Amino acid sequence: MPRSARIDIPGLLHHVIVRGINRTDIFCGEDDKAMFTERLAKLLMATDTVCLAWSLMTNHFHLLLRTRTIKLAVLMRRLLTGYAVVFNLRHQRSGHLFQNRYKSIVCQEDAYLLELVRYIHLNPLRAGLVGSLDDLDAYAWGGHAVLMGNGSLDGQQSDEILQMFAGTRKIARQKYRRFIADGVAMGKRNELVGGGLRRSRKLDGTEGVEAYDERILGSGDFVEQLWKESEADEAPESVMPIPELAREIARLFDVELTALLQGSRRKELIDARGALCFIATRKMGISGVVVAKSLNISRSGVLVAARRGEEIYAKFPELQKLAGLNQPNHLRPL
Repeated sequence: MPRSARIDIPGLLHHVIVRGINRTDIFCGEDDKAMFTERLAKLLMATDTVCLAWSLMTNHFHLLLRTRTIKLAVLMRRLLTGYAVVFNLRHQRSGHLFQNRYKSIVCQEDAYLLELVRYIHLNPLRAGLVGSLDDLDAYAWGGHAVLMGNGSLDGQQSDEILQMFAGTRKIARQKYRRFIADGVAMGKRNELVGGGLRRSRKLDGTEGVEAYDERILGSGDFVEQLWKESEADEAPESVMPIPELAREIARLFDVELTALLQGSRRKELIDARGALCFIATRKMGISGVVVAKSLNISRSGVLVAARRGEEIYAKFPELQKLAGLNQPNHLRPL
């Protein structure tokens, strides 16, 4: 059966798994791992790609990457080809080093980001490369040590993850580590690496199956949205651009437009920004990356704001009317 083409649109979160051909080792020692991480860091910075989690084993590795302006395939081709050439020269071998096709699963951020960070960072402990969580804290070849303040990797966005736990690094690291510790007993978590969540549901008294795709980890709605984006090979465009939406939101909430766009933390501005993020991402279908750049906040900040905005949206008919104006003419109710 032919393999499905990857879903590779800039702005998506990808869980990447790369294995050695025939399960052979791709890292024969710390020198190899150091060479790999140096190459990875340079490419992350050169391609403006965000790394949120990573772990190097012996015959495989995991990366959790969010592309921005380029496709994942560009980064991976440069990373794997360059490393394989140097590895073969160093170890006097020839031929393929990696399996012909690396595995990449597009992931729904708001539902799975932290679970994937935990899953990936616990890999060395599950595999027995380290003996305890204390050892994992200092394991040089994974992103967990970076988050704990015991390492560094250019291109890894530690603050984005830590800010999901607390506002200060010290407290955030304590809560993050407890979150990691809680995952030890969960085991291998196969549901996080298989892609394509298949769910049954009842619709009008009959059984139905939610949309699923083996290349995607996410809800049926997320799968369907990605199918549409993949067909167009770009994020769907909105009738109302973000600047115009921001002006309307500022008017409805009676706040300054400049303050709304500059990240002020006043209560009325937080509510307005939440409504804006919810309407833009959930109702207009604008990429969270685009919204984040427009509002000068992080991608995770957009997700948090949108969750808050959903409650606000439900209470205000004016916002619902505004969202209705964002639909193309042929989709508006008559």
